[in-house]
Amino acid sequence: MDSLTQQVEKATVNGGAPETEQNATENVGAEHVNGSAAKKKANKKKASASGNQTEEAPKDAEAGEDDEDDDDEAEDQEGTAGGAGTKKKKKKKTNKKKRKQTEPPTLGLSTLFPSKIYPLGEISEYKDDNLWRTTDEEKRALDKQNFDDYNDARRAGEVHRQVRHYARRNIKPGMTMTEICDMIENGTRVISEAKGLDSGIAFPTGCSLNHCAAHYTPNAGDKVVLQYGDVCKIDFGVHVNGRIVDSAFTLTFDPVYDNLLAAVKDATNTGVREAGIDVRLGEIGGAIQEVMESYEVEIGGKTYPVKPIRNLSGHTIERYKIHGTKAVPLINNGDPTKMEENDYFAIETFGSTGRGIVRPDMETSHYARAYNVPKIPIRLPKAKTLFDTINREFGTLPFCRRYLDRVGEEKYVLALKSLCESGHVNAYPPLCDIKGSYTAQYEHTFVLRPTCKEVLSRGDDY
Repeated sequence: MDSLTQQVEKATVNGGAPETEQNATENVGAEHVNGSAAKKKANKKKASASGNQTEEAPKDAEAGEDDEDDDDEAEDQEGTAGGAGTKKKKKKKTNKKKRKQTEPPTLGLSTLFPSKIYPLGEISEYKDDNLWRTTDEEKRALDKQNFDDYNDARRAGEVHRQVRHYARRNIKPGMTMTEICDMIENGTRVISEAKGLDSGIAFPTGCSLNHCAAHYTPNAGDKVVLQYGDVCKIDFGVHVNGRIVDSAFTLTFDPVYDNLLAAVKDATNTGVREAGIDVRLGEIGGAIQEVMESYEVEIGGKTYPVKPIRNLSGHTIERYKIHGTKAVPLINNGDPTKMEENDYFAIETFGSTGRGIVRPDMETSHYARAYNVPKIPIRLPKAKTLFDTINREFGTLPFCRRYLDRVGEEKYVLALKSLCESGHVNAYPPLCDIKGSYTAQYEHTFVLRPTCKEVLSRGDDY
């Protein structure tokens, strides 16, 4: 916090003349000066006695940190050298206010955090058998050793918070889904200071509606408009040096869906709370299921139990790899796999008023290059060119057709289909429950640090 700065003036009063030579006016002035100084000193002693005395400012900041009483006394001091009355002024320091993000976002995060040290996420200390980790010197040393990695993730988390803060305030019924995605993605590019594969968007913005639970983003020409009665899942990611923060929330405008959202938010927070080093994934799924199924929601005069979508799950996150090797189920499936130190996890839960099972449906928009590219030659010249573009622009990060349009690719649909058939690229179609049902989603990313659990995407909103 910036110190309070004040202007200090130093003055000296002419001395050396015999008292008998001073006129009456000078005597009155001297008495006034001496009386004023004495009164101020008495006031300071009184303040000291009541425990309110201000600490003395450091020597290197004496020009800007003395209180007002000190300033006044400095002005009234009598000088003994030079014999001439002089006043010296030191420049007043101005308070530096912390810059805030604009709406729409126009400031990169390095402008808001010049130190390049980004805010911590929500910290939860380990309990029971892992309590020793909080004070263990070896684990603390590992924490410090991994600082750069954590700082990248915190930067991504702060970008996510700022983007969604703007999006939640400005998404309204009547907007097209393309407008909504453009708002979020442009904000992400600006705040993250997007630069190739160094930082930027981690995957296409999901804005799945109603019975569609995941993996929908508009393709070019999509005219779908957000309605007042829609349930919209906003799922987007930010990465810094491949370290991804994946977080999602659900937007509704009709309060009839409040209990559906409350069920899923509670289930996600339960999964995050239960997570920890050596905790079994199946047990976390059981806790999520128990909480989710304790809710019901009334829509159109009919009461629906909220069901976890059993064939969707949370997942580990690796560098430049949104889905790692571990999956966090939404039901107790008996998986004995344990969470481990320095694992990055995305706990995401989905609740539904339908069957609680999703199937591929609608036109595909999400794609990603295969992690292990097959050693099969690409025969079509256009497919080779497209694959080079995908490698250069996205690497193994997911992309959508709108992103290909943005980098200048044209007439690529057949080439993209060919790459999917050869296994060089994977397609991820929208995943939907039965029509007429409603689905909701909440998601957080956290890291199991050696000394504590840090929820990187936690904010004031959820």
